[in-house]
Amino acid sequence: MGAESLVAGLAIIGIVIVVSALLSGLIDRTGLPQVAVFICIGAALGPSGLNVFNMTLDSSILRVVATLSLTLVLFTDAVTLNIKEVRRNAGLAFRMLGPGTIVCAALTALAAWWLLQIPPASAAILGAALASTDPVLLRGLLRRRDISSEARQALQLESGLNDVVLLPIVVVAIALTGHQPTNAGGFAKLAFGLFILGPGAGIAIGLIGVAALDLIRKRTGVRRDYESLYSLGVAFSAFAAAEAVHGSGFLAAFAAGMTISALDVELCDCFIEYGGVTAEMLLLFTFVIFGSSLIWTGFSGLDGPTVIFAVIAILVRVPVYLLSMLGSKVDRRGRLLIAWFGPSGLSSLLLVLLPVFVGVPGSDRLFRICALIVLISIVIHGFSPMLLMRLSKKSEAKDEPPTPEPPKEGRSLPVVEPVQSQPVGAQTITLDEFDRLQKLGEQVMVLDVRTERSRDTSDFQAAGSIRMPPEDVVQQARELNLPKQAWLVAYCA
Repeated sequence: MGAESLVAGLAIIGIVIVVSALLSGLIDRTGLPQVAVFICIGAALGPSGLNVFNMTLDSSILRVVATLSLTLVLFTDAVTLNIKEVRRNAGLAFRMLGPGTIVCAALTALAAWWLLQIPPASAAILGAALASTDPVLLRGLLRRRDISSEARQALQLESGLNDVVLLPIVVVAIALTGHQPTNAGGFAKLAFGLFILGPGAGIAIGLIGVAALDLIRKRTGVRRDYESLYSLGVAFSAFAAAEAVHGSGFLAAFAAGMTISALDVELCDCFIEYGGVTAEMLLLFTFVIFGSSLIWTGFSGLDGPTVIFAVIAILVRVPVYLLSMLGSKVDRRGRLLIAWFGPSGLSSLLLVLLPVFVGVPGSDRLFRICALIVLISIVIHGFSPMLLMRLSKKSEAKDEPPTPEPPKEGRSLPVVEPVQSQPVGAQTITLDEFDRLQKLGEQVMVLDVRTERSRDTSDFQAAGSIRMPPEDVVQQARELNLPKQAWLVAYCA
């Protein structure tokens, strides 16, 4: 039976990687929710399908996968944050997290207590879990270029910071459920581990990790793709260090990510380029596990009050965020988008699993309710970007002028002798080669393709360069009408 489980696990991992790669282009073009695809894969492999595996709430595998996933979610949230942007938009961040996230969590908890007759502490857990916005579902929307920069920034701040605000609420509420005897000393110990030991261990591991990497970079060098794996190692080490001193490993992972984000821009960019894909694979693998059977338990015991609560949980965000964004610099369309698009997904499921793992009475019901709302959110919010994409394409088709036909015969580009055997156009171009192209009368255009984080923290700017963020390069080139016969030199240092 152990060998069969191993084979099944490897098969699922293989399926996640293969399907993710094959569907990546289709998902980018159509806005199809990637999460929905993998939940369906899980359903096909579960008891109602091929019966490859059947995951239950008391499974040790689920606990391990959920712990790893929540650690990665929190670490990724932190490491992808631009600290300068957070400071620059502190008022916007407050609007998203204070009047936004916390009020949504409180109103959802109140509705759960009133409609579902759930004890106050358990209702607080459910409210906090459902107020979490899922970064995987948000990613497709944030990649769209027709969203205002203010709206995109607001959603990025929310998805990057709200989990660390909601996690302490869940942990404290678990202590208040009364499943374990607590007193003033116990709460003081809990607060110390949660807010001091956990973040402290994460900061310490982050500092050590950045210092060690910087030392090795200067002496022997480190491959860029391995730096991304290094950042994942820092995340898991921070979690383990905090748990070893009875602190919060999850908050330690977030603190380690924030430390890296503040001190090592290159490591952050490496993680976004390479490690982010690795982390996403694990998160999608987690969706497959939930999709096998667990997430469908949301339909069991369905009744009127639960349906009404689900509607409130989905829609409560709209008035709350519309009010919280009043007076902000976000345009009207952006405010409507922010108010509508607050998807519940993996983060919500992982947070609501914490009371399940510690044995809080009635926590299985909390999970079922959360699973139902996550499914509804995936359908409603997951397919919203696809609808927006189709509407914007129709609008662009009406306004787009006819494309001129390209010349039948293109000119041949000159051959430039490489300096010191450096191949031009392959990987790098030297300044001497750049000058030689210009002296030959060739049209040479410099593209600044640095990430926003690298650009903001740099004191250098290439004269006459064209700003082109490293996402959707082909689409940006078309919009900028870059000449196809010109030499394009990408500046990314």
